[in-house]
Amino acid sequence: MPITPFQVALWIELLAAGLGGLQGALFAAGARSRRIDVLGVIAIGLAVSLGGSLLRDLVLNQPPVVVWSNWYLIVAAASAILGMVLQPVFARADWLITVLDAVVMGLFGAIGASKALSLGVGVAGALVVGVIGAIGGGMLRDVMLGQPFSFLHVSTLYAVAAGAGTGALVLLAKLGSPIPIAGVVCVAVATLIRLAAVHFDWTFPEQFTIPLKPKGD
Repeated sequence: MPITPFQVALWIELLAAGLGGLQGALFAAGARSRRIDVLGVIAIGLAVSLGGSLLRDLVLNQPPVVVWSNWYLIVAAASAILGMVLQPVFARADWLITVLDAVVMGLFGAIGASKALSLGVGVAGALVVGVIGAIGGGMLRDVMLGQPFSFLHVSTLYAVAAGAGTGALVLLAKLGSPIPIAGVVCVAVATLIRLAAVHFDWTFPEQFTIPLKPKGD
């Protein structure tokens, strides 16, 4: 049975784009020592908001959806400006933004993985594409600011949550589950794992080695 991409209403996608732009502005506010100007805030907002979708489509060799439709760029840029101007207000809603971010991460993961499957990409490749779609915005942001990828450091399982959600979608899709159901499960799994990791401060252990026993002991 052919697999179709997971789809949501346009207003939901635009809401997700707006949240990404807002997060970009809040991130820029935390890096004031870099003296980021207004254009820089907008650029970071666009990267966080649309970077995952852009990287996903480039990997899949598809026309970038966020470029072909004006609304994504407009909403993301406007939200970045709003986040910059009202940063003290949005900073007080940190937990709400974390919840919405977790939902959006799962949403973009579901769209990315299902789109890859619909194009005939294998299971492993679809999983990778889903994770890229979910966390690609943060990756592009880190590249722009010349800093290490945040998901490669000890953190609250951001990439793991995205991988678990997209993995659930890929598994359900291969078992014949309808994509709308698999997509909802993906969003739920990614959101729950991400929020639990934030609340309980779950992390992977830092890298370590097993010490060798000295000779002669």
